[in-house]
Amino acid sequence: MRFATYSFGGDTFYGAVTEGGMVALTPDFPDWPTLREVIEADGLHALALAAKDRPVTHPDGSFRYEIPIPAPEKIICVGVNFPDRNAEYKDGQEAPPNMSLFIRFPRSFTGAGQPLIRPPETPQLDYEGEIAVVIGKGGRRIAQDKAYDHIAAISLCNEGTLRDWVRHAKFNVTQGKNWDKSGAIGPWLVPFTAPAQLDDIRLTTRVNGEPRQDDRTSRMLFPIRRQIAYISTFTTLVPGDIIITGTPTGAGARFDPPRFLKPGDVIEVEAEGIGTLVNTVEDE
Repeated sequence: MRFATYSFGGDTFYGAVTEGGMVALTPDFPDWPTLREVIEADGLHALALAAKDRPVTHPDGSFRYEIPIPAPEKIICVGVNFPDRNAEYKDGQEAPPNMSLFIRFPRSFTGAGQPLIRPPETPQLDYEGEIAVVIGKGGRRIAQDKAYDHIAAISLCNEGTLRDWVRHAKFNVTQGKNWDKSGAIGPWLVPFTAPAQLDDIRLTTRVNGEPRQDDRTSRMLFPIRRQIAYISTFTTLVPGDIIITGTPTGAGARFDPPRFLKPGDVIEVEAEGIGTLVNTVEDE
């Protein structure tokens, strides 16, 4: 079963995604106001039981998807995490010994079906299709062989980037990665129950139906187990934290000439066993 955060009539709910729409579950669990509290309480199974055989409360087309975890403490992104992506850099290096990381703010993401926003300061809005991992059990210095025990759910991310703004400083990409609603997470959370959900799944990105990115998680330079172990070495991971695990080669900036996103474009990020995250583009 899949779970989502969505808005309807000015109110925000979480619920189960079913054929034909949503089954609202927020009223059933007043102690868990958002999916963050659900995950902290290890409550996804309770949601599934509560949703069983329930009728749709909000039909498709009547609601708007929001990012699944509305207020995570941390969103940590892994950069340059596929071999062909590493090869795009002209320093001649093999894979570095440690992963590159940066932080994104929740406000920089929007939900599925919503437009990514291109700001007036630059036309260089680009896409990056990725898998998002939601931490369920917190911890510090988590061993790699125990890392999957700390995942509650998985989702998808379009880690939209303003390319010229990531190059405004020598060693800093923060300002190119945090424009309001420049990226998206969703559409839903898939409970994580087995290693096969992450170990070797296909991740693709399409723009207006054209394939742009295509790779498999088994080819990551820094597998997700290692990401959790490495990140938890220096910071305590808590329930609801999100790790954005890296994008394959094929972003618009790497074409000649570059193919940045423009209003009206449709971007689809798809991964086996998770689903498809679809967004459009609008000017601010």
